[in-house]
Amino acid sequence: MNEQRVFYSTGQTKGVDFRIAQIKKLKNSVLAYEQRILDALHMDMGKPALEAYLSEIRFVIQEIDYALKHLRRWVQPRKVSTPFIHFPASSWIYPEPYGIVLIIAPWNYPFQLLISPLIGAMASGNCVVLKPSEISGNISTVIADMIGETFAEEYVAVLRGDASVARELLAQKFDYIFYTGNARIGKMVMEAAAKNLIPVTLELGGKSPCIVDRDIPMINVARRIAWGKFFNAGQTCVAPDYLFVHRDIQEEFIANLKRAIREFYGENPKKSPDFARIISHAHFQRLSKLLNEKILYGGDTDPAERYIAPTLIGPSSWTDPVMEEEIFGPILPILVYRELGEAIEQIGERPKPLALYFFSSNRSLQEKVIRETSSGGICINDTLKHLTTEMLPFGGIGESGMGSYHGKTTFDTFSHSKSVLKRGMRPDFKMMYPPYRISVHKIKKFLTWIA
Repeated sequence: MNEQRVFYSTGQTKGVDFRIAQIKKLKNSVLAYEQRILDALHMDMGKPALEAYLSEIRFVIQEIDYALKHLRRWVQPRKVSTPFIHFPASSWIYPEPYGIVLIIAPWNYPFQLLISPLIGAMASGNCVVLKPSEISGNISTVIADMIGETFAEEYVAVLRGDASVARELLAQKFDYIFYTGNARIGKMVMEAAAKNLIPVTLELGGKSPCIVDRDIPMINVARRIAWGKFFNAGQTCVAPDYLFVHRDIQEEFIANLKRAIREFYGENPKKSPDFARIISHAHFQRLSKLLNEKILYGGDTDPAERYIAPTLIGPSSWTDPVMEEEIFGPILPILVYRELGEAIEQIGERPKPLALYFFSSNRSLQEKVIRETSSGGICINDTLKHLTTEMLPFGGIGESGMGSYHGKTTFDTFSHSKSVLKRGMRPDFKMMYPPYRISVHKIKKFLTWIA
C-alpha cells in the first residue's frame, strides 16, 4: 500500500491518456485470458460456458467499452450556475480520484464483481488493491495471474487469502472501500471503515420478491422467472428469492414453472451441461437444510457433486426456515396473495430488498408497485435484466446496501466531486466587510431583489 501511495503522489494516474491506456490494457488481458477464465469458473462451480461468458466476461467488456467511449467527457470539469450575489464568479464541479481504493469481491460472480468496479476505479484515476474471494480459488488464481501480468503492483495489486487477510486490509487506511457480499460481513466492513472515516459502497443482497399478477402469459412469465432464479444455480444476489403468486392462477402457474424447468434442464437436471453447482460443501449443507416436506418439484441432491436440483417449495409461509434469510441457491418458495396491496404490505414489513420483480400487463398496477415499494431496483416483466444496462445505476437500499455503480455511476462512485468557485478580482463590494454599514433590513431587501 505504501508503494501505491508513492506512485499515486506522482499524479500519473490522473492523466486521462494514462487512464485510457490502462483500461485498454485491461481489455486486452481479459480477451487473452478468456478461456482460462471460463475454465476456472467451471472448475469452481460448474458454470456453463455461456452463462460464464455472458455474466462475467461479456459484462466486463461491455463496461470497458462504455468507459472508453465516454471517459474523456466524464473527466471534464462541469460548469454549474452561480448566484448573482457572487458576481463576477463561475462555479464548477471537478471530479477527482479518492486515491487508494480497496475492492472486495464475493465468489458467486467472482470475475465480474471484482473487475467491473476496478474499471470505474481506474477510470477515476485511483490506485487499486483487489481482494478476490478465497472460496472461488481457481478463478482467484487466474485473476491474480492476469492482473500481475498486466499492471505493476504499485498501480493495481491483488491480495489473496482468507478472512484474516481481509481483516488486515480493512485495518489499513484506504481512501475508499467497495465491498460486495452479504450483510453480515458488510456490517464488519462498515465498522472497520468508520474507525478511519473511510467512505464505502456496500453491495449486499436480501430476499428479492417476485410478484406474479393473474393477467399474464403463463409460459412466457414462467420461463423468465425460472431463468432468473436458476441462472448460476440461484447463486445471484438479485435472483428472485421467493414468489408471490395470485391465488387465482396458483396451480396453473406452478404447472408452467415445472414445464419451464424441464424445458431448460431436462427431466434430470443433474445431467444438464447448463446447470451449475453449489460453490462449496458448507453452502450445500446450508441449502440442504432448507428443503422440507412442502417440495412441489425437484429436491434431489448429491453432496459429492454439490448438486441441488431446481426446486419449488409451496405453499410457503413467513414462518418457514426458507423464508428467514436470503436463499442464494436453486430453491424457490411460493407464497399466495389475494390482492396486490396484501403482497405489497407484507414485502414492506421486511428489510428492503436489492431487487423486486413484478409481472403484469396492467400499467396502473405496475405504477402502484413502483410507487408503493422500496428496493434497490425494480424490473417489470423480466428478471435480472435491469442490472445489465450501463444507463441504470445498480445498488441497494437499507439492508441491501448503499451506493451504486455500473456505467458512469461507477466513475462517479470512485470520484470525489470537488466544488470550485472562481471569482474575479473586481468589483469588490466593501459593504460585505466589517465594519458593517448596511442594516439587516436593507440586505434582506437587496437579496430579495436579486433572487
